[in-house]
Amino acid sequence: MIINELIKSKGLDGKKVIAAKINGELMDLSRDVNSDVNIEAVTVDSPEGLEILRHSTAHLMAQAILRLYPGSHFGVGPAIKDGFYYDVDVAGNITEADLPKIESEMRKISGAGEKVFREDMTKDEALKFFADDPYKTELISEIDAPTVSVYKQGEYADLCRGPHVPDASKIHNFKLLSVAGAYWRGSEKNKMLTRIYGTAFATPDELKNYIKRIEEAKLRDHRKLGKDLDLFSLHEEGPGFPFFHPKGMAIMNTLIEFWRREHIRRGYTEIKTPQIMDRDLWIRSGHWDHYRENMYFTEIDEKPYAIKPMNCPGSILVFKTQLRSYRDLPMRLAELGLVHRHERSGVLHGLMRVRCFTQDDSHTYIEFSQIKDEVTRIMELDKYVYTEVFDFKYSVELSTRPEDSMGTDEQWEQAENALKDALESTGTPYTINPGDGAFYGPKIDFHLEDCLGRTWQCGTIQLDFQMPGRFDVSYIGEDGAEHTPVLIHRVVFGSIERFMGILIEHYAGAFPYWLAPVQIKIIPISDAHKDYAEKLRNKFIELNLRSEIDLRSEKLGKKIRDAQLQKVPYMLVVGDKEQENNSVGVRERSKGDLGSMSLDEFLKLLSEEFNPIK
Repeated sequence: MIINELIKSKGLDGKKVIAAKINGELMDLSRDVNSDVNIEAVTVDSPEGLEILRHSTAHLMAQAILRLYPGSHFGVGPAIKDGFYYDVDVAGNITEADLPKIESEMRKISGAGEKVFREDMTKDEALKFFADDPYKTELISEIDAPTVSVYKQGEYADLCRGPHVPDASKIHNFKLLSVAGAYWRGSEKNKMLTRIYGTAFATPDELKNYIKRIEEAKLRDHRKLGKDLDLFSLHEEGPGFPFFHPKGMAIMNTLIEFWRREHIRRGYTEIKTPQIMDRDLWIRSGHWDHYRENMYFTEIDEKPYAIKPMNCPGSILVFKTQLRSYRDLPMRLAELGLVHRHERSGVLHGLMRVRCFTQDDSHTYIEFSQIKDEVTRIMELDKYVYTEVFDFKYSVELSTRPEDSMGTDEQWEQAENALKDALESTGTPYTINPGDGAFYGPKIDFHLEDCLGRTWQCGTIQLDFQMPGRFDVSYIGEDGAEHTPVLIHRVVFGSIERFMGILIEHYAGAFPYWLAPVQIKIIPISDAHKDYAEKLRNKFIELNLRSEIDLRSEKLGKKIRDAQLQKVPYMLVVGDKEQENNSVGVRERSKGDLGSMSLDEFLKLLSEEFNPIK
């Protein structure tokens, strides 16, 4: 029986249905099944339905491109978070200026209700069918199955597992967003294809709201704001290696000062380890086998060395310099370590994806019985930093054993159960991310949600039963015997550079007072008030407040507007009256003119501002 007919026979509402689950397997509505199967309708507004809609919209886009650019070939076109993309070997050239033309053709096809058909072929039949398409034939030749499925709509056909919408008329609310370059299968050795991004939603309002968020995100782009606010720059002379300007360093140093104070308060001690270490160290740690494609190498005295991609092996060497006792545990060694990791040029993105960054690491050495308490302490720190200091919402994910891993089944089961116990004992909601753990152990990841609803994975707590054993790390237990400690790898910010990029976009450059690179802009009305402005600035320096004086020969209104554009929290206008009375005319970034007040009153106002490091 055809699935679509089966849905109707069971009295299910078919208006929003675009696919079905048959005995738990997603299928097209046109598939033929037994009438006694377990059937579940998949609606367009469900998570699975939305993914099917977006994948089908990628196919709709491909058909439109084929009409407009005959002879084009297609790589892969999956649904992704919030949309889809397709990699195209275009017969011609597509830029963002061409997207409206492609959208228009898509709407013509949708309006005509182009039917979507699935056809199963043997591999030989499929290779013959796609004989003129090098991308499809390459993919087909690698499939380890006797048959493959092909989806056809009009003149367009694609190798695809499906399912898809029954016809193009189901696709209404879509938008093509951007054009980029992407190497075929992610390899720089292959041809560069044109990657076209788009999105689709179940309703017009959802699409409208998403486009509005996209436009807001463009205004908040940390690369644009980084330039406008003079925080950092990116240069061809150092691709993937950001250059921080004085104002950017003010933010970074403030984040580091906050980090240090919190860690001292919570029982951590700080260490520093070298950036370059012997290659044998990385072989022993397991990074050589599992991570070397992301590492940089050099030679010293004709001996191979590696630039560290992670801080953990250095921390272990510090731990091993003395004989440790169970009384020393937990030992919390924190490090702001500069690490280098190779990233392909095509994925570099401002501060979010770089080739060197400062990792706010901690490596904590504990007994097995201390896992629950220590993980709970770390989660309390994360909650304080994310919610109370930076006002983020966050979700938690437990990532389990990957295919490429070290250790025994028993060790992994112990480690995963220990993290589950810590999460459940604190009542922390979490989801399971199967197979995404580190190669040495499972982990808890923290995903922050910014003001636009975007999520960023920042903090992580990784349980390691492997590396201490590989380095023969031990401590003397209460029984007088040697024992191997458990190692917890942990970050809060993750990367200070990336976290700073997230904050730039979260706050749209309007940093909270305690974090702002310039907290106070002093604006003298004329040159006659320059000395008083200097006196104020010297006072602020004594109080560790970051301030600047605007000595330009500009009108007062322009100086105030420029300070607003630079998103300075407080502006102090000083003229004859202020100079005579030792007062200041105060303007606040969002509240505007607060009037005149004495310097002491202004300093009291500042003291009432939230500041986690005062």
